[in-house]
Amino acid sequence: MRTGLVFLVLGYVLSQFYRAFLAVLTPVLRQDLGAGADDLARASGLWFLGFALMQIPIGWSLDRLGPRRTAAWILGIGGGGGAAVFASARGTLALDLAMIMIGAGCAPVLMATFYIFARTFSPAVFGTLAGATIGVGSFGNLASALPLAWAIEAFGWRETLWALSAITVASALAVARFVQDPPAVVSADGQKGSLLDLLRMPALWLLIPIMLVNYAPAAGLRGLWIGPYYTEMYGATASGIGQVTLLMGVAMVIGNFAYGPLDRWFGTRKWVVIFGNTAGMVCLFLLWAFPLPGYWTAALLFAAIGLFGASFPMIMAHGRSFFPPHLVGRGVTLLNFFGIGGVGLLQLASGHVHAAATPPPVTAPFSALFLFFALAMAAGLALYAFSEDRTD
Repeated sequence: MRTGLVFLVLGYVLSQFYRAFLAVLTPVLRQDLGAGADDLARASGLWFLGFALMQIPIGWSLDRLGPRRTAAWILGIGGGGGAAVFASARGTLALDLAMIMIGAGCAPVLMATFYIFARTFSPAVFGTLAGATIGVGSFGNLASALPLAWAIEAFGWRETLWALSAITVASALAVARFVQDPPAVVSADGQKGSLLDLLRMPALWLLIPIMLVNYAPAAGLRGLWIGPYYTEMYGATASGIGQVTLLMGVAMVIGNFAYGPLDRWFGTRKWVVIFGNTAGMVCLFLLWAFPLPGYWTAALLFAAIGLFGASFPMIMAHGRSFFPPHLVGRGVTLLNFFGIGGVGLLQLASGHVHAAATPPPVTAPFSALFLFFALAMAAGLALYAFSEDRTD
């Protein structure tokens, strides 16, 4: 089981890499394919929507078929195949298709890991294990920063993507070989249950708003907008973008590890989420008010958004506490559907927000972008404040 979990986490490292690598690719894709910031925002949003739309069938598959087959087949075909399409792209339409395929391919690996945690370990440590998994997986976020910039400069971006396609397929084969499925579970009355059983839980409806928005600012900025921001505001090259994305990526890794045990330290999940996301929202408002604070001051604010926005595993643990054992697979994937779907929708909308806020001043499109993310976060927090707190 431990070996299987190692390869699932490796798959999640790739998932974190793919969701964030467009920021560093911004200059070369603009030069070779004519892809502008709005084109890349659409492609990034499609990655998250492809990921999100797979969550419902993946939830069914985890409960019925188990995590091994679910993760291996989808990662190999979608992730490996999508990276190959990206490597051979000749225009933005191919980029869109590739990102949908990669997003769908990456969709099962984290949920398969969470499913094994929920079925194998004590509920009290689910948040810690989830945070540690996302923290380790976030090293993919780091790899998509400065190391990716070096690889592009040394080998070219197409060659780098072909290599990533091969690595993704190899990871899927390792998952198929080493992951072991937990025993199947049905409810006490023999019913297998459905999504409707989950949607009848009133407690989940107040978790959904924060799931929709908590990850969107950090993922949207780190995954794309930090690249165009530094290119247009400070004239940064791929290496310069790699440096600031690396800083934000490190902050996100630290945040994921830091959030993990906080529910046991403070005896609450709800208020850990509220205070953390409020701090991230304040940073977004600061960037809106001061869109040109200086090269490294802006980098520190981006890093703080990544640090405080790493509450995803804590919210997942909050929701997990309401799920019966026979609906764990569909429960975690339902929450992930809203979490990743929210990123996709807000990322698609962010491209329109950026395009609509035309200069002067030159900072106007990015000011509008920061305000958009800040207001979305404020709305999610306002509704989540009425949720029922629960720890295990």
